[in-house]
Formats: sequence, structure tokens, C-alpha cells
Amino acid sequence: MAPAPAVSPLTDFDLAERSLIITGATGSLGSAAARTLHAMGCRLTLAGGSGDKLDALAAELDGPGRVRTVRRRPDTPADAAAIVSAAVEEHGDVHGLLVASGMNHVAPVTDMRVEDFDAVQAANVRGPWLMCQAVGRHMLGRGGGGSVVLVSSTRGRLGHPAGYSAYCPSKAAVDLLGRSLAAEWGGAGIRVNVLAPTVFRSELTAWMYEDDEKATETRNAMVARIPLGRLAEPADFGGALVYLLSDASSFVTGQVLYLDGGYTAC
Repeated sequence: MAPAPAVSPLTDFDLAERSLIITGATGSLGSAAARTLHAMGCRLTLAGGSGDKLDALAAELDGPGRVRTVRRRPDTPADAAAIVSAAVEEHGDVHGLLVASGMNHVAPVTDMRVEDFDAVQAANVRGPWLMCQAVGRHMLGRGGGGSVVLVSSTRGRLGHPAGYSAYCPSKAAVDLLGRSLAAEWGGAGIRVNVLAPTVFRSELTAWMYEDDEKATETRNAMVARIPLGRLAEPADFGGALVYLLSDASSFVTGQVLYLDGGYTAC
């Protein structure tokens, strides 16, 4: 009997026609993810708090029936449910979720207000938990599995001396949320993984990429601890994201993948 013809492993990376939700879609990582996944042929539901930015991103991606926008953040169970409902209404199903929304508030722990600490936990932990709850209800109800990707940070593993007592614990919680749901949903074929980047270019960090003295000093100190010798760009997010959302990672769940140029290896 002749051997079966070889099948390229690249076929496992195919995401064409997958219905995917992105929260935080107007942020640097969320918008980069939207562009990557749109190029892969996905049908997208983009959620965020800025209607103008959502409209601009959708117009850039183009394609009626390919992109649905929802001007909501996953602040409440009703918000999360509405985002999932919009995806199902527009695309018929939800095959994957990327939670790219979040925030930081930097202050010494002795000066930080409780309400600022709570706001970071709400955005970085409660919001992802609510989105997972809403998407999980849909995926478990229809069967067939799916893939969820949460965005954490190297600061979920490492502390920071500059007033990150709210942010670092919140990202550690995201890491463990991913592992917990991977264990809970594995029998249903729903995979949950976490992407943990280091500093990447965004509205918040754009100053670090400038050529002035303070930026250069800060950047050089950071780059000195990164074996690959540079800071990250949003485009560095794409390959790992496609891997985790696609069948190429069909036996990968409960993992934290560091997108850090080797920073956590040192």
C-alpha cells in the first residue's frame, strides 16, 4: 500500500473563516492582533471603549460581514454577554477569544489609593474572567471546543521597583486564571493559554522609543537585560497568537508563553 501523501504542517495554522472576538481591540496589541487575524481570513468581532477608534480600525480592515464592532468593555456580565451575542449574531459562532484589554496605575504602595488598586484588578482580572465566563457558556453549550488567549505580562512573574504593586499581582492572577480554565475546560476541548510580553511599543511606552536622553537611558537599561537586544513591537505578537488560536497548538493548553526576547530567561 502506498504511503499517504505528506500534508504540510502549515495547514494547521489555517484560521480562515474562524469567528474570533478581540477585546481591547483599539489598543496597540489588540489592533495589531486584529490586522494579523484579518489577514488570516478570520471573521472578527472587535470590542473596545472608543467608538471612533473602533470605526477607524474596522474601516481600515474593510469587508462587510467580516468585521463587527461593539462599543463595550467587559466591565459587567451584561457587557461580556453582549459582546459574545454580537459575535454570534454576526458570524454564527465563536471559535476563539483574545482578551487584550487592561490597564496599569503606577504609584508607590504607600501612596496608592484603594480605588486605583481596585480599578487595575477590575480591568486586568475581572474583565478577562467575565469574558471567559461568557465565551465559555457559549462554547460549552454548543460543543466542539475552542481557543482562548489571555494577555498577561512578564510582570506576572517578576516584580518591579517603580510602583507596580497593583499591576504585577493582577497579571499573576491572569496567568493562574488561564491555567485554572485550561484544567476546567480541557475535557470539552477548549484550550486556554496566556501570552506574556515584555515592554512593547504602545501609546503608553512610545516615549521609550524616542531619541531624547531620558528615553535612551531607560531603553538601554531595559535592552541590556533582553538577550535579543531590542524592545518589542506589536507585530511580534502575531505569530504566537496565530499559533495559539489555530490547530497548530491543538495539544497546548494551560501555558504561559513569554514574548520577551529572553528577558525572563536571565
